[in-house]
Amino acid sequence: MSTAKKDYKRITTKSLIDMKVNGEKISMLTAYDFTMAKIVDSAGVDVILVGDSASNVMAGHETTLPITLDQMIYHASGVVRAIERALVVVDLPFGSYQSDPKEALRSAIRIMKESGGHAVKLEGGSEIKESIKRILNAGIPVMGHLGLTPQSIYKFGTYTVRAKEDAEAEQLIEDAKLLEKLGCFALVLEKIPAALAEKVAKTISIPVIGIGAGGGVDGQVLVIHDMLGMNNEFSPRFLRRYLDLYEQMTKAIGNYVADVKSKDFPNSSEQY
Repeated sequence: MSTAKKDYKRITTKSLIDMKVNGEKISMLTAYDFTMAKIVDSAGVDVILVGDSASNVMAGHETTLPITLDQMIYHASGVVRAIERALVVVDLPFGSYQSDPKEALRSAIRIMKESGGHAVKLEGGSEIKESIKRILNAGIPVMGHLGLTPQSIYKFGTYTVRAKEDAEAEQLIEDAKLLEKLGCFALVLEKIPAALAEKVAKTISIPVIGIGAGGGVDGQVLVIHDMLGMNNEFSPRFLRRYLDLYEQMTKAIGNYVADVKSKDFPNSSEQY
């Protein structure tokens, strides 16, 4: 494989395919608002995921299940207005696509029309293939998601590593092949053994982006609040913190409070 790196002025679904062919790793991070998305995009991230993890990090819910389609559109709209280069992928939230392919299409259309997002992401394999087909037939790009699928947390009962047993691993490989065949442009693999993830990435031609799936895949994704250390209560093995914003922000806000209380802020140069 070539390792030549192309300077993409705008990332598209085709760009990601080209990156896989050329051996260039794909960077992906979440963002949920205009200000954060502008920073993430300016830093050169290839894909911004408006994840249903907003349910956790923005709204404080225990799971991703409560967030609504309207709320996802709200978050995605702010992100889209901020970006100049990145591809914006928006999660379809729980309940908006699983039971009825027609409802899945309506949900995807709303996201594309009302937020301006570039693609949608769905969790699951063969059980949602009709929904994926319906969305793809309408010309809407779809990113798949296999392995640990947080919208199914009550089915799994735990956030532990998935597909460690042969039967589940074989099903995951078959589902990955199915998603490729249906026409998905990329696939997220979450919290599965690294060897299995690498096997999937080598088996299918579409890019495979991992989170807790090792380094043998085509790219990586993390939740922005986790990698910046804004959340100090979440420490899975796969997470690398690049900053400790929780500590830095707490200190800065504490300094502001102290300056207000002591009447140091505002000083004479900070008023009209």
